[in-house]
Amino acid sequence: MRTLIVYGTKHGTAEKCSEILKNKLQGEVVLVNIKKQTIPDVASFDKVIIGGSIYAGQIQKEIKQFCLENLSVLKNKKLGFFICGMSDKDFETLVKNYYPNELLSKAATVKHFGGELILKKMNFFEKLIMKIVSKTNEDTSTLSEENINEFAQSINKE
Repeated sequence: MRTLIVYGTKHGTAEKCSEILKNKLQGEVVLVNIKKQTIPDVASFDKVIIGGSIYAGQIQKEIKQFCLENLSVLKNKKLGFFICGMSDKDFETLVKNYYPNELLSKAATVKHFGGELILKKMNFFEKLIMKIVSKTNEDTSTLSEENINEFAQSINKE
């Protein structure tokens, strides 16, 4: 079994989660950062996992574009979707806004993996906004190993 994980990331959290997930999946797993790497032929994979981080209320536009451009091929794959973000508030609504319903209805699993607030990875303006919104000057993590484990178990099921 071959699995493709396509992810988008702003400050590295979705990449970190993709790496953790890769190590929990069975078979060959190929990771692709959609902003930095060429996506291999999606048809050559049995399973496709798509994920990204929420930044300023949006997922990466490349993730949305990938889903739309590969809709017909993705419909015939075992699918999983994830989102990384500090809060899981309105998770169901956000997922429906970011991923096509035609694909979500086929998904084996859809999860919120949590997020990280790592101030040193942000520019001055981002730090200022995040400090105001989060009311903290400290790095924070809400990553859920449990959610990543549950996701992997669902994808590993035949």
